[in-house]
Amino acid sequence: MSITNFRLTTDEYDANFADIHPPFENLAAALVEANRCLFCYDAPCIKSCPTSIDVPKFIKQITTENIKGSAHTIFSSNIMGGGCSRVCPVEKLCEGACVYNLLEEKPIEIARLQRYSTDIAISHKWPLFKRKPSTGKRVAIVGAGPAGLSCAHVLSREGVDVTVYEKESKGGGLMTYGIAAYKVTPAFCEEEVDYILSIGGIEIKYNQTLGENISLAELQSNYDAVYLGIGVGLARQLNIPGEELEGVVDAISFIYDIRSKGFNQVKVGDRVAVIGMGMTAIDAATQAKRLGAKEVTMVYRRTEAEMPCTTVELDLAKLDGCKIIWLAAPKEITGENDHVSQLHCSTMVLGEPDASGRRSPIDAGETIVLNVDMVIKAAGQMPFEALVTSNNIDHQYGKMWVDANSGTSIPGVFAGGDCVNGGKEVVDAVQAGKDGAKGILNYLNVNQPVITNQY
Repeated sequence: MSITNFRLTTDEYDANFADIHPPFENLAAALVEANRCLFCYDAPCIKSCPTSIDVPKFIKQITTENIKGSAHTIFSSNIMGGGCSRVCPVEKLCEGACVYNLLEEKPIEIARLQRYSTDIAISHKWPLFKRKPSTGKRVAIVGAGPAGLSCAHVLSREGVDVTVYEKESKGGGLMTYGIAAYKVTPAFCEEEVDYILSIGGIEIKYNQTLGENISLAELQSNYDAVYLGIGVGLARQLNIPGEELEGVVDAISFIYDIRSKGFNQVKVGDRVAVIGMGMTAIDAATQAKRLGAKEVTMVYRRTEAEMPCTTVELDLAKLDGCKIIWLAAPKEITGENDHVSQLHCSTMVLGEPDASGRRSPIDAGETIVLNVDMVIKAAGQMPFEALVTSNNIDHQYGKMWVDANSGTSIPGVFAGGDCVNGGKEVVDAVQAGKDGAKGILNYLNVNQPVITNQY
């Protein structure tokens, strides 16, 4: 057993990481699906979308072949509607709320229809929004992820000049660096960021890290307001013996390498164990398999009923050949010559519910041993607590406290996204950016946005 790269041919990599949700090939195909929509009054799909996209409206616009109007409707609520159409867990959001589910019929393919309109708009670089004249107000945003970019776009539409400070060399945040490559390609992420910036009034300064290249005090003195969209990103440790062995990696770093390097550059083992059952764990497991791992086993300390990922994601892992071991918790990693060779897990039973409402796993006293040469830790992510604390921002275990206007405990400093909620979906971060922009506009006494559909 060994960890190595260049396991597959270029054609095999391309096939394994091809778009998992192909778009509609043409207008005719989109029209067939769009015309299934019942255009519900008080539509549940709108209520289930964190950004409140008017789903019946944009689908109706597709049926009338008003693609520009459809894209405008989507982007008015969610400027990252193109990316969200690829990565949103729609089965528990808009499509999960579709009334067709009650009729035991297939729900409307809302995500594919959303992708159809937004892809055309982005590829044609349609200027769907016009920026108001500059107000002279300047806002700094830390983080060019979904929350930061969403906030920046709303502010820029209202004539506020925005400078975004991003620690990476590309924008997009989680979309660019933290999601499986077969869901959203790096090329699309770059196109989406460019489209958002095309409104003007937004400058991104890359390779700028808060606490290293820039300070919060500096931003406060140079700008009228500051928005923090720094996300989360510290991998939660297992705190078990052997965690330091070669071949033990965290899922965040593993996926980051896949996103930032060529597929053939990323090393993977023959037998891989993935610890966790969230969306990140699924992405790590499926991509390990697609990189050429012979065997991938996912280990989770609870049952399928308590898993944080969706059934759709779990089925994806199963279809890729990943094995699942339920009710097992890692207790030790052993190795040979400083390299991992075995993962020892305790079998578990479920006891009383914990603080989150899920039943707590309890050690059943037996041990399972897996022969592996790579262990990927996907036990969750933690906020940047030290960074938040050092800037004297009120928080709870690193998650920043904000009021109803997205304001932190420091006047003029706002925050949103994963750094506040601890880690939710991309679409939640987009809405947090909109909320932050609204709070900043109030703070700066700038007129609130009034969006009219001119299409």
